[in-house]
Amino acid sequence: MAAAEAGGMGLTDLPGELLELILCSGVLSAADIGRVSCTCRRLRDVCQARGKVWRERFRLRWPSLLKYYSHTDNVNWLKEYKARHNAGLETRRIVASFSKRFFSEHVPCDGFSDLETLGCPDHFFEDELMSILNMEERKCLTWKYYAKKILYFLRQQNILKNLKAYLERPGDQLSFLEGAVLIDQYCNPLSDICLTSIQAQVDDITDKVRKVLRTKNPRHPSLAPKAGEVLIVSDVEFQRQVLDAVNCVLYEQLKYKGNEMDYYNSLNSYIHQVLIRRTGIPISLSVLYLTIARQLGVRLEPVNFPSHFLLRWCQGKEGSTDIFDYIYIDAFGKGKQLTVKECEYLIGHHVTEEFYGVVTSKEVLQRMVGNLLNLGKRESTDQSYQLLRDSLDLYLAMYPDNVQHLMLQARLYFHLGIWPEKVLDILQHVQVLDPSQHGAVGYLVQHTLEHIERRKEEVGPEVKHHSEEKHKDICFSIGLIMKHKRYGYNCVIYGWDPTCMMGQEWMRNMNVHSLPHGPHQPFYNVLVEDGSCIYAAQENLEYNLEPHEIPHPDVGRYFSEFTGTHYLANKELEIRYPEDLELSCATVQKIYSKVKE
Repeated sequence: MAAAEAGGMGLTDLPGELLELILCSGVLSAADIGRVSCTCRRLRDVCQARGKVWRERFRLRWPSLLKYYSHTDNVNWLKEYKARHNAGLETRRIVASFSKRFFSEHVPCDGFSDLETLGCPDHFFEDELMSILNMEERKCLTWKYYAKKILYFLRQQNILKNLKAYLERPGDQLSFLEGAVLIDQYCNPLSDICLTSIQAQVDDITDKVRKVLRTKNPRHPSLAPKAGEVLIVSDVEFQRQVLDAVNCVLYEQLKYKGNEMDYYNSLNSYIHQVLIRRTGIPISLSVLYLTIARQLGVRLEPVNFPSHFLLRWCQGKEGSTDIFDYIYIDAFGKGKQLTVKECEYLIGHHVTEEFYGVVTSKEVLQRMVGNLLNLGKRESTDQSYQLLRDSLDLYLAMYPDNVQHLMLQARLYFHLGIWPEKVLDILQHVQVLDPSQHGAVGYLVQHTLEHIERRKEEVGPEVKHHSEEKHKDICFSIGLIMKHKRYGYNCVIYGWDPTCMMGQEWMRNMNVHSLPHGPHQPFYNVLVEDGSCIYAAQENLEYNLEPHEIPHPDVGRYFSEFTGTHYLANKELEIRYPEDLELSCATVQKIYSKVKE
């Protein structure tokens, strides 16, 4: 005002473009812009809801969300800003509630029901979850733990919807690559995997093949497809040139190869990892090979050959049923071309003609998921059996009435002690599908109902005080980083008992009675750096004088922060061990002051 009275220029006298530039600078907060827009009509017009100022405000705060809007959309940016802000508040409320509600049990099937009533776009909710996961590395561990679980659930639900929509399309519209990506996405929902990106990488390889092809035959029909035309190369010699060029690029230039050294690694089954690591198993490499060949006009077909997935290339009349009219391609074996007899040499035994037939996209997906199922059953360190659970979900999405896999899923959940209500639903469905299963179903139903009753009878959490006489032999406390004297692994304590509380059979299997102090000594629940959970005797543990974070997936369930020397228990764990936090801090200070001396 003073400037205006003195004949100078006030803020409202500035040109509109300059006003917008000032208000978009990022110096002002959203609240500041809201207040500015209330001062006069001129500034209100500049800060209009659909204008540049609020769009820039939205972009500065949540840049990753702009991809959901088109430049041609007439967006009310102020409304979107408020909706995203409110979604963030609601997201944090839900995440904060999970620790209190589900500390003592696995998040139940209906534990995510709050998410269905959010009333905001899913991508707003996901964006806030990602912002939680990107918080300062060593802090907010419990928030990150549950944010990760929620994000995992949300993304898998969306991917399942996409998979079911994919399976409903006509067979000739199903892309093998898209199916492989959907499986990859479901098993790795927190990774940034999308069909567009995977297709772009495959297109890049295809372009390299075209360059090689051009040097061999500049007039090859694969080099000049017409826009929108489905390329089909019918001449066998031209097809051979394409396949030779594919082999040259994939195996000679890019060094792709079958992973013989680590065949049973699940990464071999994920198409994004195949492209990164340039190695895989027969079926994943075949999907890549087939996709490239088809983009260049060579219609290879998948063959569900036992023990070793193959592709076939027709040498006779198209659609021939004679298995000798085909050459069989081993993508795992650097694109080697095989006769029927050589295919049998590959697996070491004779097979009937049916195994040389072409299979559908759904059957290819079934085999890919079957491979993951078998790997999931082999898991030893992952005590949550996440791969087995994910692959069962995928299989039952394709074949929802498969009794064998429904029973496996019910047994798995029962074994893990999770989702008893869902176990009963599965068993009821199995009984309807196959009454002959009544014996196994009845056994699981009885024990599941007993589990539900025991859970209802559970009282509040047991509170353990170091100061009680019965706990006088406890030397260590919650949150300390320890080292196993015998096996050398690093771990963090998240629980303790004054004596071994396991049954006699467990103690016999673990040779507890051979320890100098046997079972009559404190035992500790520890999270180990390899992802396992161990019940360890006190005499086998010692302080780790070089403490570091323990990369265990459940650390956030029990701890809120890593200080650099030890973990701080979250509120729920602290309720159960109220004296441990202070003891851990004192112990750490004492230990590491001695080390410095």
